Amino acid sequence: MTNRERFHLTMNGDGSVDRCPIIEWATWWDKTIKCWEKEKMPKGMTSMELFDYFDLDRHCQFWFKHRKRNCPKPKWHGAPLIKSPDDYKQIKKYILPDNAVKRELAKFMENRTDIENGETILWYTLEGFFWFPRTLLGIEGHMYAFYDMPELYHEICKDLLEWHFGVVEAFSEIAAADFMTFAEDMSYNLGPMISRECFEEFIEPYYKQLIPEIKKRGTRVILDSDGDISSAVPWFIGAGIEGILPLERQAGVDIAALQKKYPDFLWLGGFDKMSLLEGKAAIDGEFERLRPAIRRGKYIPSVDHQTPPGVSVENYRYYVKKLEHFCKQACKGKNPR
Repeated sequence: MTNRERFHLTMNGDGSVDRCPIIEWATWWDKTIKCWEKEKMPKGMTSMELFDYFDLDRHCQFWFKHRKRNCPKPKWHGAPLIKSPDDYKQIKKYILPDNAVKRELAKFMENRTDIENGETILWYTLEGFFWFPRTLLGIEGHMYAFYDMPELYHEICKDLLEWHFGVVEAFSEIAAADFMTFAEDMSYNLGPMISRECFEEFIEPYYKQLIPEIKKRGTRVILDSDGDISSAVPWFIGAGIEGILPLERQAGVDIAALQKKYPDFLWLGGFDKMSLLEGKAAIDGEFERLRPAIRRGKYIPSVDHQTPPGVSVENYRYYVKKLEHFCKQACKGKNPR
């Protein structure tokens, strides 16, 4: 059974799968890697080499560049690039490049063999209709724009939608992705940053146009949002989203409760990354918490965001070993051990 087959069987809730994928969906912080290299881990390894080093299943992500190389950069993280419709007209020549897929072609060719033989799960990321406008308007300006410049907001999303259509079509001519994510980050530790009404007016219409084009190519559609997404799950379902990651435990996300409430939704993540800092007993306890969710299926357990600096190589290897053990419980025909 290949890793790509495992992914789809797990997401289908198919009990014939031998185990669900063993993946670190978000590759590691540079600071984490530097800490591990101080522990005598070989230096300069690629993501694929790190997957092999830690006995993780391979996956290959393509985050298509939404800006040209010469696009102006904000003065600081969250600062605005535009403040008005006129500013948007000026920035247009720097965004949504025609060659976004071609820029990733070399990376695809490097991994083509393992993708085509099923050993590497293939996915891509598009910046969503919450995320992308924020990168232009800045964090504060973005929130005001829903009320002060709704026409501009819709104009940005319409342009983004047309570009997304082109990217999805162009990439589908190269390969069939197993899943994709919309980068959004529209929640924080107390819940969504916008109301349902705002979501339905400014975000959902564009999802509903784009998602059918993605799904008809056999690609599963997953939303990427940090924070507590619990109350927003029905919004996403209504828009056509099939699943979500990373299910941050520090924000109070309860995967078992969400599974019971939305049994057909797909889940990825959910393992409290902070337990990796606390040692083997804490890692064991976290897996025991997740045991019912793993058994229920349609769920791939993984660190609920990037593994933080300070986690030892020993603890991380222990985590991966236990992850493999518990992932075998995805096969419904076997009793947990």
